[in-house]
Amino acid sequence: MLPEHPDWPPMTRAPNVHQPMPVNVVPAAPPAPAQPRTVAAVQSVVLPDGRVVTGYAIEPHKTEPVAAKPPVSRTAVNIALGGVGFAAVCGGLLLLTTFITALAALVQQLIILAAVIFGGWIAVQVFGHGDSGTTVNIRKAIFKRNHFHS
Repeated sequence: MLPEHPDWPPMTRAPNVHQPMPVNVVPAAPPAPAQPRTVAAVQSVVLPDGRVVTGYAIEPHKTEPVAAKPPVSRTAVNIALGGVGFAAVCGGLLLLTTFITALAALVQQLIILAAVIFGGWIAVQVFGHGDSGTTVNIRKAIFKRNHFHS
């Protein structure tokens, strides 16, 4: 008990002690029955002291079988195929550049041939001694007021 203090009122009555009272629990509505996927087998085990323990059997976790890996990875195959394709394209580009170079050389030779033939024709026209045309003796010519008189 607590000691008396001059400022406290005297304790004249006994303290109230509350005893717990049982509470009537209303059970909740049972959950809607769900269809189990599979019903597990119930097993009972007898312990050495004679007690019986009953429970559901737990099946061990089954792992999915691992797919066999191919001996060569797909990435390596894709890289190899890309290299083959690149080599094929490079070969085609090399042939294309060779064709363009040969075509340019052919055009250059045709231009030179045309210049030689046309130049020869002009030379024959200028320096040729044909009887066609009018021959003028310039020493006997007389120029009067920018007109030519023969």
